[in-house]
Amino acid sequence: MNDTSLIETERLLGDLIAFPSISADSNMDLIGYVADYLDGHGARVTISEDETGTKANIFATLGPDADGGIILSGHTDVVPVADQDWASDPFQMTARDGRLFGRGTCDMKGFIAATLAMAPEFASRAQTRPVHFAFTYDEEVGCLGAQALVADLVASGLRPDIAIIGEPTEMRVIEGHKGCRETTTHFTGCEGHGSAPDLGVNAAEYAARYVGRLLELRETLKSRAPKDSRFEPPWSTLSIGKISGGTAHNVIAGKAHVEWDFREVQESDGSFLDQEITAYVDQVLRPAMQAVDPSADIVTEVISDIAGLMPMDDNAAVALIRDLTGANGADLVAFGTEAGLFQRAGVNAVVCGPGSIREAHKPDEYIARDQLGACLDMLSRLSERLS
Repeated sequence: MNDTSLIETERLLGDLIAFPSISADSNMDLIGYVADYLDGHGARVTISEDETGTKANIFATLGPDADGGIILSGHTDVVPVADQDWASDPFQMTARDGRLFGRGTCDMKGFIAATLAMAPEFASRAQTRPVHFAFTYDEEVGCLGAQALVADLVASGLRPDIAIIGEPTEMRVIEGHKGCRETTTHFTGCEGHGSAPDLGVNAAEYAARYVGRLLELRETLKSRAPKDSRFEPPWSTLSIGKISGGTAHNVIAGKAHVEWDFREVQESDGSFLDQEITAYVDQVLRPAMQAVDPSADIVTEVISDIAGLMPMDDNAAVALIRDLTGANGADLVAFGTEAGLFQRAGVNAVVCGPGSIREAHKPDEYIARDQLGACLDMLSRLSERLS
């Protein structure tokens, strides 16, 4: 890494921070900026909009049109700043004491800026192996952009070998994290007077029975923990986040909702849970409800489903980043990333990027300059491998 690269990274990061790409809003201006920059360095650029036309992914390539490439991946959206007490404008990067402050500095526009700053070097060195830039929308609300980008990648027939997801890990090599599914289950019953509960269908009561079954299954999940699991805790977890429903003390509840969270250490646990809770609904709860009122029902809505990154004995992405950073091993983290989506598509995936997850989503979010320097060192060594 040289001073010129760090100066360019900081310039680019300042520009990226100035785009207030909160997940609820459009990221199109930021995507246009990145597209123009990469196009100016000779990249082949594809922009893919969502169905609203207000969000987009960008996938760009430097080097040959060939398989075996390396993906540098990051999300362009950031979390809101509302009701947070910032010492400076969150969308104007500010430097203090070796730190760069602004919304998204570590999560994860710092990594994106570093990859863009390296584009000229990648362009000159990527003669036999391509480098791909994959920047997505709506990671913070369920990895929605990455799901679309990976589907497009699979449909294209292109087969990259490695994906580096630059979430803030303080440049530690991360080879695994649990999957995370957020679900809301809706119960529709039949209202009536509380003095005659048998004449109605109490949605709140059926929601309570549903929660009881989930808690039974949560205990069963503990016994399914892989013997060699390195996750903490080592089993898949399930928690109830919110239960709501009903209108008054003396009214049979006509509506109820259960919001719950499931984090898996292995895909088979998700299949097990789905099979068991679906059977309970189909064979026990729904028949009892519809025996009183045929219109009564239970509907499950998956709000977000983040694929887990499963540790593998042979992961070319982990091996490469360990070599580039000099790390002796690889760790697991509790937070979710887009890496599991690439892994499911057959791409070796690893998480490694500048900044600390402890600073993400907080007021006065920052990234240290030396973290950007370490990231640029890694990317510079990567560019040397391309030639």
